[in-house]
Amino acid sequence: MTVIAMTREMGTLGKDVAAGLADVLGITVVHHELVEHHIAERMDVGESAVHRFLEGQSSMWERWQIDAERMSRYTADEVLSLAANDNVLIRGWGAAQLLRDISHVVCVRICAPMTRRVTEMKQRLDLTDEGLLRREIERSDDAHSRIIQRQFGRDWRDAENYDITLNTGFVSVKMCVDLIQELARSDAYRETKNSITKLADKSLEADVRKLLDQQAAETPFGSGIEVAVSDGEVTLSGVVSGTRNLGDIIERIASIDDVKGVDNQIAFVPARAGL
Repeated sequence: MTVIAMTREMGTLGKDVAAGLADVLGITVVHHELVEHHIAERMDVGESAVHRFLEGQSSMWERWQIDAERMSRYTADEVLSLAANDNVLIRGWGAAQLLRDISHVVCVRICAPMTRRVTEMKQRLDLTDEGLLRREIERSDDAHSRIIQRQFGRDWRDAENYDITLNTGFVSVKMCVDLIQELARSDAYRETKNSITKLADKSLEADVRKLLDQQAAETPFGSGIEVAVSDGEVTLSGVVSGTRNLGDIIERIASIDDVKGVDNQIAFVPARAGL
């Protein structure tokens, strides 16, 4: 089973590399439209609004309408669901950062010099204004930086975030495909019991966080809850203001499929303490 998480950078030929990998490995490339559609449905907003938000092109009204934290939660949930299906290549969406610590996932960055990216976009869009294209590429990169920094606290350009970084300004698409597929087929990236469990735990953590988000929207009970999952065991910790009984919330968490148990370590402080 193969799972590849790849960056989606404008004008780097990453799309061609992904298509080549799909051919040689027999895997499915997940295009951003599919993920945007699912997120839009769950957030009850338009697909175009989701796309503009993630590309840094949203209007002031759309930025007000879309909760960035909820967007992060739903995006993570979609990526984790896709990764659990195996035989998939996920481009963008912070997949390489989210799945970095899953040992059977190959995390890849495809990059290129700015001049090559501008040339590629000129040919693809049949435009001649290089200044306009450069600004569009820089805007896209900046939006990506903000999203990855907000969600993961990381610099997406840092090579430590990836198993392999390939520059199509110097390495051909075919060579990129050959190198990545060699990694994907190596024993180092085979699924193990531990890697499968770790991926399942990440999915459970995302489910618990979504439930807490929903519960907070219905009946606010404070903030500061941390979630950790290990082999299906959920641990809740942190500090919550007020005296609300979380018994019903814990029961709902315990009822989530594959949750083996819930350890409640949440501390309560009086609301008057100002927390």
